[in-house]
Amino acid sequence: MAEKNSKNTDRLIAEARKHQQEREKTYRGQALKMYPWICGRCAREFTHKNVQELTVHHKDHNHDNNPPDGSNWELLCLYCHDNEHQRYEETRFGHLTIESENAAKATHNPFAELDQLLKK
Repeated sequence: MAEKNSKNTDRLIAEARKHQQEREKTYRGQALKMYPWICGRCAREFTHKNVQELTVHHKDHNHDNNPPDGSNWELLCLYCHDNEHQRYEETRFGHLTIESENAAKATHNPFAELDQLLKK
């Protein structure tokens, strides 16, 4: 039974990835035809040699909102795109921190006896 569920899960994931790739190709191709190959944030220019580093950003962060006029898209380089999503996550969820009051603190100090080793 577990093997059957695992196969179904694998199939669903594979189908979802396939549909995502098809969707991305469609709006990416349209956006690259519509807009000049320039990052909308840093103004870096792209050519056929490096256009793979130019991404399509959804202004409303909804990847299923793909109007044919491209009004929800902007072209961003990889770095600006990552930065935009990081800013969105921080705004949406507030400032995220790794540490919390209940988190275990590190007790090992790799430099604890360094002064003794340097004296030798």
